[in-house]
Amino acid sequence: QVQLVESGGGLVQAGGSLRLSCAASGSFLSITAMGWYRQAPGNQRKLVAKIFNRNSTNYLASVKGRFTISRDNAKNTVYLQMNSLMPEDTAVYYCIADVTHSVIGVKKYWGQGTQVTVSS
Repeated sequence: QVQLVESGGGLVQAGGSLRLSCAASGSFLSITAMGWYRQAPGNQRKLVAKIFNRNSTNYLASVKGRFTISRDNAKNTVYLQMNSLMPEDTAVYYCIADVTHSVIGVKKYWGQGTQVTVSS
């Protein structure tokens, strides 16, 4: 089993910055990728950013140039630096990890979610 513990959410004014962190722990062979989804009230959960083993990244179009995802493989931790935040970035942000296990193969895990609120 794998646990993902998130931190760093909160309330910020438009134009401000926040940094989310997510640390993975447990028993596994490796982590293929880590990333962040978000879900605003009444909306579907969307992939915000994802980083793979060789540091290739994917971003939601609306956050490109404002958000930066990074990863510390030694600490099994992923970060999301969010700059120039806008009210439409308000959502619950969920950390994910694609984890490889010896028997069951790759499984996706979710964090508990952290609230990000951007006031106008």
